[in-house]
Amino acid sequence: MFSLDFLRAAAPGYDIRYTDSVGSTNAALLGDASARAGSVLIAGSQSAGRGRMARAFASPEGGLYMSVLLAPASVDEALAITPRAAVAVSRAIESVSGRETAIKWVNDILIDGKKVCGILAEARAGEGLAVVLGIGVNVSAVPAGLEGTAGAVFDEAPALARERLAAAILGELRERRDVYAEYVRRCSTPGNMVDAARGGERFAARAVGIDERFRLIVERADGSRAALDSGEVTLHR
Repeated sequence: MFSLDFLRAAAPGYDIRYTDSVGSTNAALLGDASARAGSVLIAGSQSAGRGRMARAFASPEGGLYMSVLLAPASVDEALAITPRAAVAVSRAIESVSGRETAIKWVNDILIDGKKVCGILAEARAGEGLAVVLGIGVNVSAVPAGLEGTAGAVFDEAPALARERLAAAILGELRERRDVYAEYVRRCSTPGNMVDAARGGERFAARAVGIDERFRLIVERADGSRAALDSGEVTLHR
């Protein structure tokens, strides 16, 4: 059971709805013409959850699958939504679980090197800037087949774990802070060798930093550098 009353009391100012199952919370909120800034949709499971680069996002029962409609004040603010959300989720997980987290560039939250949360921001068509921010958290279970790379926030979920995590995330999203400085501090990708994909190109490089546009700066073997703002980065293990 999910306590919507608890969450609404713990996260005032949001219009929060809950459903046991949905195809994708992002898709549902993107298609809801009545949704406004501050609208939140949470599902107990998703049958068609999705991540970046059109990948499927495993969403079995027991996880936290949440989408929030945001109205950024500028294009620059819109472009910073994903890293701002990564910081917010990282802080929220730590506050509720007491476990240390890290951010893998650009939008994954890790505990002990394993992914416990994915984030996907999608623009909504229409007048003005509107972005649907999707957040999927493995609360106490790992999707089948992903045990090698995925983890969970809790070994055993305490009472109201999903509700407390959702409330903490929504509260953190309202905070105004120096996102860049905290993102850089929390991001564990710089210093690692990575396989990078950009367009049709794939190459190995060392991640050396993050610039103020949240691009990952990588250095190739020949010393040349590139700033990645899209594509995929896989850490060497």
